Amino acid sequence: MKLVVGLGNPGRKYEGTRHNVGFEVLDRLAAETAADPPREKFNGITRQCRLGGESALLLAPHTYMNLSGSSVLAAVDFYKLDIAEVMVVCDDFNLPVGRLRIRATGSDGGQKGLADIARRLGSTDYARLRIGIGPVPDRWDAADFVLGKFAAAERTEMDLQVARATDAVRTWAADGVHEAMSRYNGAATD
Repeated sequence: MKLVVGLGNPGRKYEGTRHNVGFEVLDRLAAETAADPPREKFNGITRQCRLGGESALLLAPHTYMNLSGSSVLAAVDFYKLDIAEVMVVCDDFNLPVGRLRIRATGSDGGQKGLADIARRLGSTDYARLRIGIGPVPDRWDAADFVLGKFAAAERTEMDLQVARATDAVRTWAADGVHEAMSRYNGAATD
């Protein structure tokens, strides 16, 4: 079984914000795979689907971004998953809009949701897919930026990147993290 975690903040107030692109990827995956109806489980919203020929759980923690680890740990423990079967999808304001970065392991890079997941799991050996939402404009507070909505031109680009990220998750599930990295790291035109 694969576990795909999309990070974001729950509630209508945060819909369409930069910080919630992880949720957008899950929504698209659910639609494309005819996932089961959403259920409340693991302090989040889950949907079952098939990815890469096997069962997968899509998890949107509803703990707020910075406390996502408890939700992820509950799912990993319940299904007795190897951490290598987990992919976390999140925003990254250090990457420009239009760029994806997939890694098999590594640091949280200052992303507090990833930091909490690593702390709770006791490991950074899970795949992560970062979706560029940056850069933060001069004189903007980073928190205000990530909780803001995309400008119209950015929204168009982000819709394309959410589609690419969805394809990257499917590649990860079917062919592994290194193949996903090879195909999707960088901008669509790289």
